[in-house]
Amino acid sequence: MGRIDDLSDRYVDEWAELSPIGATYAGIAGQDARTDDFSPDGFAAQTELTRRTLNELDVIDPKHESEAVAKDAMMERLGLELATDEAGFSRSAVSVISSGLHSLRGVFDVMPTEGEQAVANISARLNDLPRAVEQYKRTLLEEAGAGRISARAQLLAVAEQCDAWTDPDRDDFYRGLAGRLDAEGALAAELTRGAEAATAATVEFAEFLRRELAPRGRDKEAAGLERYELASQYFLGAKVDLQETYEWGFAELHRIEEEMRATAGDIVRPGASIDEAVAALDADPARLIPGKEAFRDWMQALADKAIAELNGTHFDIEPPARTIECCLTPTSDGSIYYTGPSEDFSRPGRMWWAVPEGVTEFSTWREVTTVYHEGVPGHHLQISQTLLRADTLNRWQRLLCWCSGHGEGWALYAERLMDELGYLADPGDRLGMLDGQALRATRVIVDIGMHLELEIPRDNPFGFHPGERWTPELGWDFLRAHTRMEEKTLRFEWKRYLGWPGQAPSYKVGERIWLQAREETRRRKGADFDLKTFHRDALNLGSLGLDPLRKALARI
Repeated sequence: MGRIDDLSDRYVDEWAELSPIGATYAGIAGQDARTDDFSPDGFAAQTELTRRTLNELDVIDPKHESEAVAKDAMMERLGLELATDEAGFSRSAVSVISSGLHSLRGVFDVMPTEGEQAVANISARLNDLPRAVEQYKRTLLEEAGAGRISARAQLLAVAEQCDAWTDPDRDDFYRGLAGRLDAEGALAAELTRGAEAATAATVEFAEFLRRELAPRGRDKEAAGLERYELASQYFLGAKVDLQETYEWGFAELHRIEEEMRATAGDIVRPGASIDEAVAALDADPARLIPGKEAFRDWMQALADKAIAELNGTHFDIEPPARTIECCLTPTSDGSIYYTGPSEDFSRPGRMWWAVPEGVTEFSTWREVTTVYHEGVPGHHLQISQTLLRADTLNRWQRLLCWCSGHGEGWALYAERLMDELGYLADPGDRLGMLDGQALRATRVIVDIGMHLELEIPRDNPFGFHPGERWTPELGWDFLRAHTRMEEKTLRFEWKRYLGWPGQAPSYKVGERIWLQAREETRRRKGADFDLKTFHRDALNLGSLGLDPLRKALARI
């Protein structure tokens, strides 16, 4: 075992001790009954581990190619984590998608629920949640005192999420969780006590946000250039020219919408508008599924079919990665996401959907591409295959390394790939893919534009408020004009962009860099280029920043 492998093992073990919740998300066994220290000292301990690991890693001389890739990946990821920590963003950021409270609540979605020990672990975390919330409040107040605080609008929006999670007539998350578990006697009493304590702590956290933090929150949600540059590099694992990327977003959205208009002609009639095609698809009974459970079952069947047909043809999918579960979350914020398998695959990879309140009917044409994005050949293939590469990837690479530009870029690339492979031959399904691509291109424009408060190009191809400066309100108007999501879901998306600067563009910009890397490899290899081999070689590198990815691919 090389020195980087030894350092990786040590880092993972120490990190799991400091972040038991993170260990559960990563599928590392042995920490499920414990909860992180969310106090300032707890955050400082994690920062010190990152700093110490980087210092040790810096002096290691890689002995072979896999070590060189591992060192590049760890230096890049941990280096940006340290920079983000030292800037105070990790501790102070509260948004509708990411905060300490979201970690505390969300971990219950991925915890085992069968058996007395599993229930005891959940009970322990429920009862420990009030302590963690109090620590987190101290951290947020300390950060606010140093001038690092989230925007008021985000703080109030998270308070509203807390209301939904704790309302008996809405999600009622913690009590609902306890009610679904099989427990008796003293354990049942502890479980009920924990659910009530966690509910009360979350209610109090909402009041804390409204009463103490929101009055001190930033008026503007715009991140500004300094923070945005760091966030963009962190989420992409690459430095990009933000102005050029912003301008490219307009051109890319225009190109996609031209394709959408052509596809609309195939659905309705030549010359039909995109909205006419959408109306026709939404009115087609064959494309509608009533009830979220039935829709989950449809997603499961499509995910299983993709795995069966792609395995042995376009990809070689190992047996543990051939299982995926499609799940509905107990919450209703509208998010769709993937959670990877546990280290031993006892917990399978899962595709989750938090169905918005009031949504009872589902259009399949919109979601075929989502299944490919979250499942195979998207996140599930990418993450499961990485987890299985113990022969070439160290434990940190397999369990803890994640770069949004690499991962989300690959998943968006996977959607386009399925079109190339003929899986979106149905024009309705293809319009759904293109509509998803349009959303991601729109996010490039809106996210960069809103957070840097850029001028809207005077010659933009949509004639949208030429020469004005972006505001959140203009961002919403642009999203509504260029996407066709349910309003509740899109409203959540818009709030997410405002509270999580730099993440939303990582999908489309990440796909752009993946496509560039594929073409660079094609030119370099000439007649020897093989698409299946390219995918295998690229995915076998594991998750890493996009700049290290291109560097590694150039050596293959």
